[in-house]
Amino acid sequence: MDLTILYRGPLASCDYDCPYCPFAKRRDSVEQLRADRAALERFTAWAAGRTGDALSVLFTPWGEGLVRSWYRRALVELSRLPHIRRVAIQTNLSGRTGWLAAADRDKVALWCTYHPGQTPYERFLGRCRELTALGVRYSVGVVGIEEHLEEARRLRSALPSEVYLWVNAAEGHTYTDEEADRWTALDPLFPLSRFPHRSAGLPCRTGESVISVDGDGTVRRCHFVRAELGNLYDGSFRKSLGPRGCPLDVCDCHIGYVHLETLPLYDVFAGGVLERIPAAPIRMPAGPTRERAGVDVTGPPARPLRTSAPDGPVAPEPVRRLLPLVSR
Repeated sequence: MDLTILYRGPLASCDYDCPYCPFAKRRDSVEQLRADRAALERFTAWAAGRTGDALSVLFTPWGEGLVRSWYRRALVELSRLPHIRRVAIQTNLSGRTGWLAAADRDKVALWCTYHPGQTPYERFLGRCRELTALGVRYSVGVVGIEEHLEEARRLRSALPSEVYLWVNAAEGHTYTDEEADRWTALDPLFPLSRFPHRSAGLPCRTGESVISVDGDGTVRRCHFVRAELGNLYDGSFRKSLGPRGCPLDVCDCHIGYVHLETLPLYDVFAGGVLERIPAAPIRMPAGPTRERAGVDVTGPPARPLRTSAPDGPVAPEPVRRLLPLVSR
């Protein structure tokens, strides 16, 4: 198999308390932390043993994983295995970074989120500079709420030009074109986050070459579709893998819609899908903000992304026909 796995164990504790965070947080007990550690170590052992497969892994914990030693160890160990193509994690970058020196820095990567008000700006920027010095691939992003704008601009100006700064549309927030223009000036791909993407019946890599796995080993096509495909550890999920249309009306989270075949994001993020790093600088044409990402949000089907740069990514039209809706 050549498989991408989104792993989310039971960890739900975080050292931040962002008021805009849609994830329900708890203070994990010692028993819950032990259970999360055991689940992660079981998954890591399974991945390490799949030497006949090619695996890419993105850890997407509800809480903050890198303040826990077992997540740091998992990234280092997996990165050093020849059959692991990439291992990455979503993190607030609050913890130390020196442990990454032991990882294979051609494979390990971080998807970092800056949370103004939760950490000092200089501390976060210092962590980013540590990653740059270590030669670790990373992207940095913010949630697009007005009080973050100046801090995001400040961060963009301080980061190396090759570091992509992404902006996530805030949960439940509707942006005026003027507001969206301000965020698009920082992240040319912000229009892709601004509006949900229609997905019902459209071909998606999830459930075929991308799966979601929880701490018990339950496999689903993605984090947002609850139907089960089987279990990772008994191998029952394998018979359920295959092309299928999305059963949801819309997809509005990057870790979901990046896998839609009607969007060209595998070309945009070639080599950096898990860590959200574009293959080349993105430059967008002038025009209404809602069309700047090349996606028609008013009528199907979605159009491919356009760029004005001659050396920028240009994706072909989707090659797969529409697929029937299935529950598995």
